[in-house]
Amino acid sequence: MSVRIETIRECLEGIIPGHIATCDAEGMPNLAYFSQVQYIDNEHVALSYQFFNRTRQNILGHSPVRLLLTSHLTGAQYWLSLQYLRTETAGPLFEQMKAKLAGIASHEGMSGVFRLLGSDIYRILAISQVPGPTVPPPPPPVNYLSALRRASGRLGGCGNLECLLETALDSLGSEFGIDHVMLLMHDEGRGRLYTLASRGYPESGVGSEIPIGAGIIGICARERAPIRIGFMTSEYTYGRTVRDSIAAHGHADELETAIPLPGLPHASSQLAVPITVVDRLLGVLYVESVANLHFGYDDEDALVAFAAQLGLAMHHHQQTEELVEEPPAAEDSGHQPTAGPPLLIRHFAANDSLFLDDDYLIKGVAGAILWAMLTDFVERRRTNFTNKGLRVDSRIRLPGVSDNLEARLVLLQRRLDERGAGIKLAKSGRGRFSLTVERPLQLVSG
Repeated sequence: MSVRIETIRECLEGIIPGHIATCDAEGMPNLAYFSQVQYIDNEHVALSYQFFNRTRQNILGHSPVRLLLTSHLTGAQYWLSLQYLRTETAGPLFEQMKAKLAGIASHEGMSGVFRLLGSDIYRILAISQVPGPTVPPPPPPVNYLSALRRASGRLGGCGNLECLLETALDSLGSEFGIDHVMLLMHDEGRGRLYTLASRGYPESGVGSEIPIGAGIIGICARERAPIRIGFMTSEYTYGRTVRDSIAAHGHADELETAIPLPGLPHASSQLAVPITVVDRLLGVLYVESVANLHFGYDDEDALVAFAAQLGLAMHHHQQTEELVEEPPAAEDSGHQPTAGPPLLIRHFAANDSLFLDDDYLIKGVAGAILWAMLTDFVERRRTNFTNKGLRVDSRIRLPGVSDNLEARLVLLQRRLDERGAGIKLAKSGRGRFSLTVERPLQLVSG
């Protein structure tokens, strides 16, 4: 093969429409435009199957297939000779192409027409460049390999999860030039993702949730595959998707405890990348931009590699915190809260939601953790806790040993800091943390 497909992936974005040439059983040629080509590997690509038309008939009739692609960066054109293998109608590849096509359709005003019916998989037989004048490509906006090297080195210098989160998001800004990013963790027991950290938004959105399978973020989590969109499309607008999903499943009462997701109101380019380790989903890294086609294949590759490093580091810190030996339990009899009006803590056992006075704070496992700690504080004046102690606390009902407990504690710490209600959590050592209460508490459980 004279040209490798990985070196011309900008041609696959469809910025300049491509052509597909086929012929019928009698040799009658047919030339048509096509919507998108998806890179799979250096030997395979996928084409979107949207209509049962003459091209589709010819392909199913074992016609030779040739594509004409044009680079919007250099003007170079390429002929691809392909062999049709099969059609996929579900799974990661299908969802990747479906999301991308939704953005293209919205951009072209064809949202009601462009619907992906399947992903046609082809083997690449040959690629050749069409003779003709070209221009030099512009320099890339980021040296992705160098940025990845520096960012990975910074992750390696973190001693705990809190530092890791801050460093990861800072690195995406300083090394990769990404201004808007969210990091969401997987709540396996509830089938949701919750926002643990963000950058570039007026509100952090810490504690906001999105169901698995909802919007670009939820689909990325469900398929454990990167999902990238280059144009704005309402079909994958995650804020509306979250609320619609909650209401559709008969949980409209949960909307009052739904913390709004952060995000750009008019994001054109979106990229969601799964964070996995040992075949387990930890979370999703999500970036966005108001510019069309802001993220390409190189951005996707770099963030997939970065997310892999981040997942390994998160897994390491979780294990390290859990392995710390718990010291003998000690109660803190001398600590008394500062005088002042009591803070009413309402706990609802149905979903472990907590309200500070009348304002919603948190729910789920994080809510159960905080309720157990506050109960111990009121009854025993206990202020020191350990990860291992929480892990075996029957009141909390952690989903399993795979649950990222340390992430729950970081979530609680950040939500409490944002509320400024006089309750604080702080690390007091590896696998240990302390509770500070500055007001009298009144606990009510219903």
